[in-house]
Amino acid sequence: MSTMPQPDQIDSRTTNTPSDQPAVSIDGVGVRFRTKRADVVALRDISLEIPARQFVTIVGPSGCGKSTLLKLVAGLVKPTEGSITMRGQKVTSPRSDIGFVFQRAALLEWRNVRRNITLQGEMRGLSKRETALRTDKLIEMTGLKGFEDAMPYELSGGMQQRVSLCRALLHQPPVLLMDEPFGALDALTREDMNVELQRIWQETRTTVLLVTHSVAEAVYLANRVVIMSARPGRVLEIMDVDLPDNRDYSATMASPEFGARTARIRSLLGARTAAD
Repeated sequence: MSTMPQPDQIDSRTTNTPSDQPAVSIDGVGVRFRTKRADVVALRDISLEIPARQFVTIVGPSGCGKSTLLKLVAGLVKPTEGSITMRGQKVTSPRSDIGFVFQRAALLEWRNVRRNITLQGEMRGLSKRETALRTDKLIEMTGLKGFEDAMPYELSGGMQQRVSLCRALLHQPPVLLMDEPFGALDALTREDMNVELQRIWQETRTTVLLVTHSVAEAVYLANRVVIMSARPGRVLEIMDVDLPDNRDYSATMASPEFGARTARIRSLLGARTAAD
């Protein structure tokens, strides 16, 4: 018998990890890739815990292994050393209990918005009724109401990423992984999507691990920011973000607390300007 919550409940608090157990534990992880020319050390001695129901962001220089770290958590890449545990179980193969949002929405061009979202339910064997109810809820939550029949080519980049987010959340994953989800968007759309994602996280409380190159985005969205070094990637610092959960974008950006945290991260990364 299925132990899934009722289909009209899109609330990851019913399926997430108990608050006293980390959603993800990464212990002494290192990754070495063998190439034709030499061995490349991508990550070295990474240890951190992702608390259940928190929003954690990872920021660091290009090529420092941020995306590799997400793939490790997803079970798509195996560590050379160390181990990863998700919800008390060691990660040894691709996980089916995660959601993954990539930089590009990767929607099926021959399916409309609704059918791109319901694809997740079809692949996982959810009932049509359950899939339909969850899809309706997510469409309303993400502001896609009225666009259910639109084709991907009719949508802006931001709207396409909303569809991708709905698809990733349909099966109510306890952990959502996001790899530069707004990197291809223009600055204004990216700000709007930051606000929307923060609001959606408030509603679902899904544990989120998001990779970004933007220091401002990392601080605005997160309860905790992981700052990584250049390759081989190491954890330089794990910064708690003591800002209100409900964050007004303009007020947050203008606050002294926000400025202090972004300045600290840029200092760690060796940045000489305030630009992301």
